[in-house]
Amino acid sequence: MAASDLSPMEAKLVAALPEEAGWQFEPKWDGFRALVFRRGDTIEIRSKSGKPLDRYFPEIVAMIAAVDCPEFVLDGELILPVGDVLSFDALQARLHPAPSRIQRLSKETPAQLMLFDCLAVGGQALLDTPLRERRAALEAFHRAHGGPSLLLSYRTQDLAVAQVWLAQGGGALDGVVAKQLDEPYRPGERAMLKVKQHRTADCVVGGFRRTREGDGIASLLLGLYDDAGLLHHVGFTSGIAAAERPMLLQKLEPLIEAPGFTGKAPGGPSRWNNGAESAWAPLRPELVLEVLYDQVTGDRFRHGTKLLRWRPDKAPAQCRMEQLVHEVRPAELSTLTRVAEFDAHARSGMSLRGTDLGGPSGPEPPGPVEPAIKPAQSQPILAKTAPKASLPLEHQ
Repeated sequence: MAASDLSPMEAKLVAALPEEAGWQFEPKWDGFRALVFRRGDTIEIRSKSGKPLDRYFPEIVAMIAAVDCPEFVLDGELILPVGDVLSFDALQARLHPAPSRIQRLSKETPAQLMLFDCLAVGGQALLDTPLRERRAALEAFHRAHGGPSLLLSYRTQDLAVAQVWLAQGGGALDGVVAKQLDEPYRPGERAMLKVKQHRTADCVVGGFRRTREGDGIASLLLGLYDDAGLLHHVGFTSGIAAAERPMLLQKLEPLIEAPGFTGKAPGGPSRWNNGAESAWAPLRPELVLEVLYDQVTGDRFRHGTKLLRWRPDKAPAQCRMEQLVHEVRPAELSTLTRVAEFDAHARSGMSLRGTDLGGPSGPEPPGPVEPAIKPAQSQPILAKTAPKASLPLEHQ
């Protein structure tokens, strides 16, 4: 099975996990999706888009080469712990052209491979076999070859457990994936379902960027205050109706006033703007809006946010950095581990040993756990639940 011939099975975004029987639920880890191919001394690691990743993760290549099995194809996620967090930022730092930097980082901050499917092993292709058989093969593979860098992702058929993962998984998870137990692996198809983690934050509008024609608002620049009272740029929102862009510009132009952001500011050359300066207009920090976001990396929203509503009732000084839900901390990950292990014990009736992620060594049920994320802060994204955001009330 050649790497160039295979695309990973993908997931369709849905509002809720399926309730009927016959589904397996798994955490959707916040890392780099990776297909791993081993045939003798040839090892390839491919991204979801088909690009090679092996040169960026030499420690994973070395770990795969040490596995005492000459031929297999695995589906999983590259994750990277740095100190006490799993860091997506550190994963991105690996995509660097300098081999010396990659080698240094592979020793300083080694990555791990989280496995969740087995597509071939020992010369036997498993693409056409149902998930329940592929999972059994994967667990047998992991029992024989797993270790600190080769991990096995959790699974459950209990919807309640999957919902706990969504509520308490913290920044480690990008959501929860549902797979049908009797279905084969479908390369390139959206044959799985996923519910993503989305959270809300109230942000100060510290500036904006104009449309290319200059007659409207292209995006609003978002800020949050730190403990020193500095307003830092944390991201943007651009989901503004075309008809509202010129009107919003008229409302915001009277508020233009430097500096806008008193801490970290937007703009400057980057790989996203071809090295050019990105012009923006600063605003007096008077307007607050609520946005929906998914992940935080380095005190910034990783992706663009969705504008939910303006908050004229909220004081800008109340918009603080502690709203952000960061990448996973050990307490959150251990909560996920305990819930997963107890579910497995309840299904099997067998004692469980500790996991590679630091889970407990016994089968005792988890005690009461304070949710790592309060329900109001963490919610699955719904396509049509957010009300349409209008112009800021006090400036209409």
